[in-house]
This record gives sequence, C-alpha cells and structure tokens, in this order.
Amino acid sequence: MVLAPGAPIIANRRTGDSGRLPILGGVKLVVAIVHSDDARSLVDLLLDREFRATRLHSSGGFLKQSNATILLGVEDDEVEEVMALIREACTSRTQIVNPMPPIMEPGELFLPYPLEVAVGGATVFVLPVDRYERI
Repeated sequence: MVLAPGAPIIANRRTGDSGRLPILGGVKLVVAIVHSDDARSLVDLLLDREFRATRLHSSGGFLKQSNATILLGVEDDEVEEVMALIREACTSRTQIVNPMPPIMEPGELFLPYPLEVAVGGATVFVLPVDRYERI
C-alpha cells in the first residue's frame, strides 16, 4: 500500500499495530452527559476496556447541579459496547429537593413542599466523524 508522504500515523487501539492511514472510516463521537456521582465509575469502566475518554465538568438541567460530559471516539462496531458500559455505570434514581421560593409581593405566603425528582442516568449523543487523527 502506497500512501502520500505526511499521512498521519494512526495506531489500532485493539491490536497495537500502527501504520500510515489517510483517514479512518466508520468512527463515531460519543458524547455522554452524566450525573457527577456516576462519572468516575463510568470513566473507570471505559478505561478498563481500553477506551480513551475525556471528562469535562459541566452543569445544567432542572436542578442546575454539577454534571460531567464524557467524550470519546470509537469505531462503529464499538458503539453498542460503550452504550452498555454507560447503562451499567449511570443509573437513574430519585432525590428529594426543596424548591426555591418564587419572588413574591410583600404579605404573600409561600409554603414550600419537598419534590421528588429523577436524577442520574445519562443523555448520550452519537455523532458521525468525518476525520479522526491522534497527533
């Protein structure tokens, strides 16, 4: 196989083989937004299976709590394995919260009552990748 000079060297994650490849085909970007309590166990599971992952701290959602956004690039045939690991590490559970009182006029009465809300789980986006290089 003859390739153009300067083509990127890309190592095969599974076999350790390396060679000069122009562009890998069939790569997906998995973006998983998970509860911060689940992020460490998810990253540990991914690393145990030799998936490279990047963890970013984020916040948002109904409770405006701390989340983690996990980014990883995987081959098409590895997406379901990654999804299974996310399902294993990121469980949905309920939490009791006290709502913040609304802005009220003087003399109005607000009686807060605890709310039970679902937290945890994951929101996952799987996006096609046009080009992937590890430099």
